[in-house]
Amino acid sequence: MSTAAPIVIVGTGLSGYTLAREIRKQDRDTAIVMVTADDGSSYSKPMLSTGFTKGKEADELAQASADAMVEQLNLELRAYTTVTGIDADAHELVLGDERLGYSKLVLAWGADVIRLAIPGDGQEHVFSINDLMDYRAFRKALQGKKRVAIMGAGLIGCEFANDLRNGDYQVDVIAPSDTLMPGLLPPAAAKAVQSRLENLGVRFHLETVVDHIAAQGHGVDLTLANGEHLDADLVISAVGLRPRKELAEAAGLATNRGIVVNRALETSAPDIYALGDCAEVDGHVLLYVMPLMTCARALAKTLAGERTEVTYGTMPVMIKTPCCPTAVCPPPPDAPGTWDVDADGEDVRALFRSESGEILGFAVTGRYAVEKQALSKEVPPIHN
Repeated sequence: MSTAAPIVIVGTGLSGYTLAREIRKQDRDTAIVMVTADDGSSYSKPMLSTGFTKGKEADELAQASADAMVEQLNLELRAYTTVTGIDADAHELVLGDERLGYSKLVLAWGADVIRLAIPGDGQEHVFSINDLMDYRAFRKALQGKKRVAIMGAGLIGCEFANDLRNGDYQVDVIAPSDTLMPGLLPPAAAKAVQSRLENLGVRFHLETVVDHIAAQGHGVDLTLANGEHLDADLVISAVGLRPRKELAEAAGLATNRGIVVNRALETSAPDIYALGDCAEVDGHVLLYVMPLMTCARALAKTLAGERTEVTYGTMPVMIKTPCCPTAVCPPPPDAPGTWDVDADGEDVRALFRSESGEILGFAVTGRYAVEKQALSKEVPPIHN
């Protein structure tokens, strides 16, 4: 390897490792250093909500060890290493007392879970699952237990509810919304998923929140805002993610909802890029796999010397609720139009049509879920 400063990638999640793979397809020799706060195992975060359905323990969800990735991708890996700052002018990453020089820096450090400050002495029983290490700790705590309460009825909460029921755990889901996955699914599709999950044995407590978590024996007593009490052994907090942007902000990089980047994934500082859940790409924060992979391919070309702007196709989101297969491609937030719904029980085809009849988004559940590919061809791709 040359003595030139390396490309430094912060984060060994799906974004970081996908980018490293894409770089190595074009360039086997440029020095790459990856920095991560965890153990550096390669895993796909979306797989964390499939462990029981697939019959896999936490470590079996890892696709490769850190050592295997180092060898496979010919790079240096700094595991269990915390980034404390960025010196953009000096082209250095600050790691406590150490400084690591870079030629190009890629921030792929993801998003933090939103943590609720709920009163009570039962907080040690509350788990947020944002990476493989979190999941490993949760699975260990779950041994010998039967009752899990999930705060949040978004995509992650619903996927975990389905997966835990497949593992024969009792599941209660508590959420302030009146439907599941608000903002992602139209009401008809949300009701279909809820109905199938209820048939599976999931209990929903909607339009309320957890007000108090009290330790009780080896578990907790949850007091809900509606006066209800629930007993649980463990609680999963799945109330959303917030792009990590504080260190970027402190370094003077432009931030908004995430770290602001253009279509070439360039931040406001020279030679610094952002990718994945921490990035706001041309105004979009897209916390899903398909945009991440698309961005990684484009950025690898840029880092190899061919500046490439990302172009998104239509990117449906697959929701991993096997009891009710579901795919959704949400319409643009401000698009005028209406949902056209065709439902047969829990089999729902909902098409969001513009005033001129063009399909701008869709949600399909049950037997209609197989139509996702055909419908994706009719929906215009994300654009400015």
